[in-house]
Amino acid sequence: MDLPFIHLGGEKCVTGSCHLFQVQGMNILVDCGIAQGHDLALPLSSWAVKASDLYFVFLTHAHVDHIGRLPSLIDAGFRGEIICSHPTKALLAPMLKDAMRFSEFQDKAAEGIADSIEELSWGFEYNQVFELGKGVTFKLGRAGHILGSCFIRFESRRDNLSVLFSGDLGNSDRPLLPDPDLADPADFLVLESTYGNRCHDHHAARTGQLAAILNRSLSDGGIVYIPAFALGRTQEILYELDRIFSMPEYFKAYPNLNPAKRLPVFVDSPLGLSITEVYSKMSAFWDQEACALVRGGDNPIDFAELFAVQRYDQHAQLLDFKGPAIVIAGSGMCTGGRIVDHLVAGIEDPRNDILFVGYMAEGTPGREIQAKAKEKGRVVLDGVTRSVRAGVHVLSGYSAHADQQGLLDWVAGMEGKPRMIRLVHGDQDARRVLGAKLVERGYAVG
Repeated sequence: MDLPFIHLGGEKCVTGSCHLFQVQGMNILVDCGIAQGHDLALPLSSWAVKASDLYFVFLTHAHVDHIGRLPSLIDAGFRGEIICSHPTKALLAPMLKDAMRFSEFQDKAAEGIADSIEELSWGFEYNQVFELGKGVTFKLGRAGHILGSCFIRFESRRDNLSVLFSGDLGNSDRPLLPDPDLADPADFLVLESTYGNRCHDHHAARTGQLAAILNRSLSDGGIVYIPAFALGRTQEILYELDRIFSMPEYFKAYPNLNPAKRLPVFVDSPLGLSITEVYSKMSAFWDQEACALVRGGDNPIDFAELFAVQRYDQHAQLLDFKGPAIVIAGSGMCTGGRIVDHLVAGIEDPRNDILFVGYMAEGTPGREIQAKAKEKGRVVLDGVTRSVRAGVHVLSGYSAHADQQGLLDWVAGMEGKPRMIRLVHGDQDARRVLGAKLVERGYAVG
């Protein structure tokens, strides 16, 4: 079967999402992400079309594995339109400016590229149909992954064709975010499969699980390090900590978390702080529970025990802090950033704990720490070898990705079956297992 799209990244791995959709003579790119860990990205010079020949770039959300190659695309000559949701547009500038600090672009070049991206970007509303021209329309649906995330449905009336790109789908009942919308029917579905071979812990109990781990981990006065993506995960953890510190049932059950002790929580991430500010400004896109808290005068991602670590000298001072404390820092997979400094300083102290609340791609230090934790093995962090003596905990209930059941339920919610489902954004086993489950339910998977 001839497919109306070509995968330029993320086809057989988790990161580097990038898909070319060609319809009515228009070249449309869906996502333009960087590859991370062991994942590989196809060079722009090997793409089926030139950057200058792309009409549109659609972005499902603002994680760098979905937007991180936009600067390279601009540098290569792209001058079309960048289309996304309103919150994603607000998040593009801080996310890409941070990403370009670690790229080949120098300050002036990065500034010019950032200006170009701002000029070319347009935010659109959810669940409205918009015309692209030549009888082609698009519609964005809430994906529930991070603020602004969406799935995208294209329809070509002249071709009698519809294609749906899921982007990254989130779980239901997530902090701050509305649940994913139901999707309209489509002929072709490009579906993410990150957790296609497993189910998460029951997410309804995650706040209690977080409180229990923190209470136990802080009993000896150590530091709990939480590697967290600046976008999405940091804000969710802040929301959950605000609930724990403000609801009596938690600090009655877990005395080490009693706010009377003023246990400090440090956000050691300039980008995370900038994104949190954007989240606060975009609270109209939060879920009903979070919006109700705001209307009642309670900002659920801010609390008395929260401290912002903005400057590097503040970060350096925090490295000498003896605890007890909670430190939230990036990067989420421990591939770089300030969390690496913290782990170098504290991973060998058995009083400390590391709490992973997200996916760790193969080849990343985060995945290596998890693998070496049981045997108290050694890991290399920023060129420094350290023994894993700190406690290591994994809370999968905080995953921003729908698990196997969530993906199956979302597909089942579509009216009718697609002619073909193409699984992407997952490792080989995740795609194999999810594909088998879909075939069992009568879907065509290719």
